[in-house]
Amino acid sequence: MTIAGSFLAFLLVGLPIAFVLAATALVFIAVSGNTVLLQSYAQQLFGGLENYGLLALPMFILLGEFMNAGGIGRRLMSLSLALLGSVRGGLAYVNLIANMLMASILGSTVAQITIMSKIAVPEMEKAGYPRDVSVGITAAGGLLAPIIPPSMLFIIFGVVAQMPIGDLFISGIVPGAMMFLAFIVVIAVFSRLYAFPRSERLSIGKRFAALFDALPALAIPAVIIGSILGGLATPTEAAAIATLAAMLTGLFVYREMSVADIFPAFANAARSAAVVLFLIAAAQVFSWVITFENLPARVADGLQLITASPIVFLLLLNLLLLMLGMVTDPIPAIILVVPVLLPVATDVYGIDPFQFGVIVCLNLTLGLLTPPVGTGLFAAALMGGVKAERIAWLVTPFFLAVAVVLVLLAFFPWLATGLKELL
Repeated sequence: MTIAGSFLAFLLVGLPIAFVLAATALVFIAVSGNTVLLQSYAQQLFGGLENYGLLALPMFILLGEFMNAGGIGRRLMSLSLALLGSVRGGLAYVNLIANMLMASILGSTVAQITIMSKIAVPEMEKAGYPRDVSVGITAAGGLLAPIIPPSMLFIIFGVVAQMPIGDLFISGIVPGAMMFLAFIVVIAVFSRLYAFPRSERLSIGKRFAALFDALPALAIPAVIIGSILGGLATPTEAAAIATLAAMLTGLFVYREMSVADIFPAFANAARSAAVVLFLIAAAQVFSWVITFENLPARVADGLQLITASPIVFLLLLNLLLLMLGMVTDPIPAIILVVPVLLPVATDVYGIDPFQFGVIVCLNLTLGLLTPPVGTGLFAAALMGGVKAERIAWLVTPFFLAVAVVLVLLAFFPWLATGLKELL
């Protein structure tokens, strides 16, 4: 009760979530009167960052900065359009395909929505698509970021849960493909409902030109996924190689980035990474306190009174995560949920930890497009100049598609674990 009360009180007065976690741990130590815990506080805070896997996080953030500055995203969009051909709603499908390609590079929903809003929405509007629908499709495409590797949320989950990040990446490939196909169906319905125009059929020569121009950009996700799947590099090493490749591509291949752009990219990545890393350090202390409170065992006892079925547990988990995602960002939510519920899921209900991880990361991302917090929702509204309420309504069919995927993941764990076991 001490932890819960302190946490809610600090949250209500408006403290940032990282300070809430660190301060709650201090309150518990003060109330318990255990001075030994206080002596270990700084060590636990620092120990939260002593994880090799965390190096991948700033590297992927820096990769996104170089990719944005080097013109890689625009070429992926052009390639998607060239490959698709003439179909009704062609640019909407292109938007989704480009989002999938960007997800395999960025791994951040908000960053992906921001970049794709700059690239895709103006092109769709010029072609005759309603602006609000264009922004809605772009925002929904951002839901692919946490599930298609490399996923920033998978990195955080792997660090908190002490699980191999590379295997988490592999576990997200099949669910990510399922989401992509489900979104294709939604866009097909939208194309009839909103009378989308047909895309222009490009000549074979122009298609090959677009493919040739995008080959250096395509090499970046190929390096990341191929090196991890082939066992040639860890996710951290793959992130470093891909970041170097993106910088060299922007500087010397596409020449849309100059040497002067390098330092601002490093500075932006450092600021973004510092915020996330401090949050993880504070979360380590909070998880340490939760262990002393024996909270996972208490939650397990309470859930066993409700249900003994793993399927019912996962369905209840989906509802809990959706409500949590509505009021907090995915990273702090992972930090709050995983130390408490992962032991319950694995030890009490026998759920595969990789299945659990995919469900958690995918479900919490829905909160990025859900009021009242909805960071991704408001980023899309700001970049697209459309009311957030309208976007929330337009992404509802995509939410339903994700809900179907989540239910399938609950009933068929091999959808998340099969490819990993095969490889």
